[in-house]
Parts: sequence; structure tokens; C-alpha cells
Amino acid sequence: MPDRSISDTPRDQTSENVLLMIRRDADSALPMLRDALTTQWRIEMWNPGEPMADLEALAPDITAMCGGALGEDWPAMPKLGLYQIPFTGYDWMRPEHLKAGVPVCNTFEHETAIAEYVLCAMLEWETGLHRSATRFKEVGWEKRGVGGGPEHGEVRDKTVGIVGYGHIGREVALRARAFGMRVIGNARSEKPCPPELDWLGTGADLHRLLGESDYVLIACPLTAETEGLIGAAEFAAMKDSTVVINVGRGRVIQEDALYRALATRTIQGAVIDVWYRYLDKDGISKRPSDLPFHLLDNVVMTPHNSGWTRAMRQRRWKFVAANLDRFARGEPLENLVLTGSRNAP
Repeated sequence: MPDRSISDTPRDQTSENVLLMIRRDADSALPMLRDALTTQWRIEMWNPGEPMADLEALAPDITAMCGGALGEDWPAMPKLGLYQIPFTGYDWMRPEHLKAGVPVCNTFEHETAIAEYVLCAMLEWETGLHRSATRFKEVGWEKRGVGGGPEHGEVRDKTVGIVGYGHIGREVALRARAFGMRVIGNARSEKPCPPELDWLGTGADLHRLLGESDYVLIACPLTAETEGLIGAAEFAAMKDSTVVINVGRGRVIQEDALYRALATRTIQGAVIDVWYRYLDKDGISKRPSDLPFHLLDNVVMTPHNSGWTRAMRQRRWKFVAANLDRFARGEPLENLVLTGSRNAP
């Protein structure tokens, strides 16, 4: 097989730690990762779709892996001691996918980008800046003088309710406060209310949160408990002026219920960045839902890119490097999300 290692150490002087990168965009990430590492690693790459024999040849030496879903029928990796996910979601990973004791860690660092997206979405919804600017270019003054309209809204004194108050929620809350908004939230378990919130509840307070909110932000991860969390009853609990913003996972909101709520104006609208359909295994593009969300005039649709900035990518690879350094030095890892349980080599 071709030599695809990336290392300052020749292959005949293999370092103790060997990292397998299985991300499709590993080539662009490698410079950022290597610049941030402070411990010695030999880095190998294998992309899904390449010969399994190539992976099997690497498997005995791998001490850490970095990437997304690979599959359940992985070759034995007896030295594997860390599975590092270079992004946040891990709903595709199961403990039985990895041998017992192997820690799985994820990576955040997207909070700033997503929080700015959420504030932009609320401000745009209130001001209609793009719509107003486009119309002014097309028709000019329309016999209106300065300040003659059309009027638009303000986010000041509006309430944003954060479903799943965590890393993203905190960054949104801090920014929303700066704009004079009221901020409420819920979390999985009861905890003290932080100063940036008006109140923080639990899942038991979900309908209260929905009923008080002008903007409902879905920021929770997809788990067995959160899948389908928002359905017809939850939309009925919202005001008809509510706007839903989903930057968590599509399936936290029931697809049919969301479409009906929008189509019937049960709620005012939605800003959706996370979806129900993605590229298929061959990379063929398709619409993000089997339902015609794209025909509704009260929906803003974006392609799951709310957190995708150059600065975010740099922060993420710095974190990945730091966790690999911790692993190499035998120090505690950060962002542990689960541990392997498979009784196999």
C-alpha cells in the first residue's frame, strides 16, 4: 500500500503514538493539527471507501483514531486507547462499536459561530434587512419619505427560550442579554440559574418555556430522550408569533409536526440549519426533507453551516491536538462522552 504517513519521524523509526485520521477532509486539517501538537505522533490517513486491506495493515499499530463514523466491522486495534471525534455530534457512535475501556471524546469550539448565527437570525427576522434592502433597490422610495416605513421589529424585550442550555446556549444568552432580550432555558438536570438567564428549568418546564418564548432555540444534542421532543403538543404550547430556530439536530423536532405548524401558521416561522435528509452514501445531493419546506415563505433554510467558520476549524484542531497531547502524556482527557464496551480485541 502507498506510504501516506505524515510525520517528522521516518517510518523505520516509528514513534510510539500512531494516529489514524479517517476524515474525508483530513488533508486540509493536517497542517492545523500538526502545528498544534506538542507530542510526537505518526499520523496515518484512511478514508472510507478505500481498500479495507489498507486499514487492516495499519490497525495493529493504531493508538488513537480521529474521525467520524467508520463502521462496526472494524479490524482489531489492540493498542487503541482513544477515539477522538473532531466535531460535536456522536449520536452515531455506540459503546459496543469499540473494545471495552476505549474512551470517546468529542470537540466543541463552535459556540461562538453558532451564537452569532442565532443572533443574526433573530435580528434579521425582526428587521427584515435583506428584504427591505432588496425592495429598495428594485423600486426606490415608493412615494415614502425618510421614516415612512415599512416598520420593522426589535429584539429588545423579546424572550428567547433555549431548549438544552449548554455550551451554545450560554454564548447565545450572553449575546442576547447585550441586546436587551429576556433569556430563559432548560437543561437535563436541575442546576443553579446562571446570571445570564432569567430562569433555568428542566425538561419538566418545557411547556412553560415554550409558552413564554418569542424565539425557541433548539440547542440540545440528539439522544434517545430528545429525539422527537418537539411535536404537535409542543407547537400548540407556543404563541402564534413564535419563531423556532434549530441548530441542534433535525430529529429533535418531529418533521411532520414542524411542517404542519409552519404551513398552518400555528407558529410564525422557523430558521432551520439542521435537517432530516443529508447526502446519501454516494454523496448524491438531495433536498433536506421529503416535505416541501422550501416552498414555505415563513422558513429560512441553511445547509448545516451555522458553526462553519475558519476560526472555528482552527479552534477545533487545537483542541484535538491538546487532547492527543494529554493522551500521550497520560493526563486526563477532556470531553469524554462514552466508553467502549465491546468484548473483543
